Amino acid sequence: MHKVLQLDPRDNVLIALEDLRQGETVVFGGRSWALATAVPRKHKFVTEERRPDAPVIMYGVLVGRARELIPAGAALTVANLQHDSGTFTATRHTQPWRHPDVSAWTGEHFLGYHRADGQVGTRNYWLVVPLVFCENRNVATLRQAFEEELGYAAPSKYRRQVAHLARLYRDGHPDSPQAAGNPVPSDETPRRLFEHVDGLRFLMHEGGCGGTRDDSANLCALITGYLHHPNVAGATVLSLGCQKAQSDLLMEELHRRNPHFSKPLVLLDQQTAGTESALMDRAIRETFAGLAEADQCRREPASLGSLTIGLKCGGSDGFSGISANPAIGYTSDLLVTLGGKTLLAEFPELCGVEQSLVDRCATQEAADKFVALMRDYAARARAVRSGLEMNPSPGNIQDGLITDAMKSAGAARKSGTSPVTDVLDYPEYAVTPGLNLLCTPGNDVECVTGQVAAGASIVLFTTGLGTPTGNPIAPVVKVATNPVLARRMPDIIDIDTGPIVAGEATIEQMGGQILSRVVEIASGTVLTCAEQLGQYDFIPWKRGVSL
Repeated sequence: MHKVLQLDPRDNVLIALEDLRQGETVVFGGRSWALATAVPRKHKFVTEERRPDAPVIMYGVLVGRARELIPAGAALTVANLQHDSGTFTATRHTQPWRHPDVSAWTGEHFLGYHRADGQVGTRNYWLVVPLVFCENRNVATLRQAFEEELGYAAPSKYRRQVAHLARLYRDGHPDSPQAAGNPVPSDETPRRLFEHVDGLRFLMHEGGCGGTRDDSANLCALITGYLHHPNVAGATVLSLGCQKAQSDLLMEELHRRNPHFSKPLVLLDQQTAGTESALMDRAIRETFAGLAEADQCRREPASLGSLTIGLKCGGSDGFSGISANPAIGYTSDLLVTLGGKTLLAEFPELCGVEQSLVDRCATQEAADKFVALMRDYAARARAVRSGLEMNPSPGNIQDGLITDAMKSAGAARKSGTSPVTDVLDYPEYAVTPGLNLLCTPGNDVECVTGQVAAGASIVLFTTGLGTPTGNPIAPVVKVATNPVLARRMPDIIDIDTGPIVAGEATIEQMGGQILSRVVEIASGTVLTCAEQLGQYDFIPWKRGVSL
């Protein structure tokens, strides 16, 4: 195994694969360097002297400029390197794409939930969500009422109602959802009543009113992405009544995504219902009836082209662009070739690689939209005295990602090499097979929330430092960049791509292994670590400056 790695022959930096000492001689590619400084594992050193303002090239692109004289063999740090990136235009320089060999996957399928609109889900959930933060308490109360009957929390007055309806349903009462009579307390923990409903998911947020009308419109569009999502069998939506995020706006956005929406949908307004008890009584009865309908769904074979996969990184390190990111990039190429959809988001982390993505756009319309969204994002950041160059976190920097352009060049490798077939603004829904670019922040939860709202039925999430991020309705698969992390945090890591760095596996081999795991997770035979931990994060993006 080499001590260092070069990612592109144009690079004037080498990456340390292990801790290197000051004065140590490093040999690579027929050249040798006596290191001017120590170079920690995952960090980089320059292969030739860099005078002030001289460019530093990595992944074959500009990732920064020297702040001061950097001798050959010296490590790059925040003290001697400043962010800079190449310019870009909407002019495309397209190249033919050679898709990977997918013969091993021909005829492969997963077991999913087929929806009336042709989408196929990897899970079968009932969703409960408020249109406005005023209803968060009622959503929490519904959660307690339903989950207590499954034995997860202390009893409440609503538990008895759910228990009573469950008992009637289990006994075959024909009108159980509307049955009258006094609820009977139950102290026993029953088996799962609706065996083919994977669970109820209760979302809460701080939006819907008090902000701009655009905020409310985006929130409604985001929520409808979840209602329309193939992993959702039906939903209960609670509205107060006077908020900006009105029910008719929600339905308008829903019908924009699916004019023939036919899932069971319980939409209730508290100001119309009157008392809390009246609202909750109806919510419980109608939700219970909807669950009974959702329980009729069964997993059936579906082609891999039915999948939509989100591509995400968080808690990135100096190995992210070497192992995990290119590995899921190859998985993306495989899935795209098979007719599926993939979603590359995190626009602040595409700074410096814009032109390469423009060149991959299949249409000029897509290229123009991508450029407009990137420039708008950068302008909004500058308007609040920020900038995309402020994206790297302390953890990123500590583990070798010194500038945003350096981080972005590695982050973009999650997209593989396939053409960009469509560009989506947040919170649009993906409908075009192939690689889609989706405008979101880099913020882990805001990004994943948006990717799932765009239709991602599974998210591949690479990490070098470790993060527990999950999602309420879509499995989030954690892919470690290195074995040290996989051993240190085994409860959150699903896949370790460390063998790539060690030279024990190729990117293509690992990408294929990841797709095999995706099939298992999509079929419900394997649960992700985030699902096992109950990590269900949901944060809508208000379109402010979030990096």
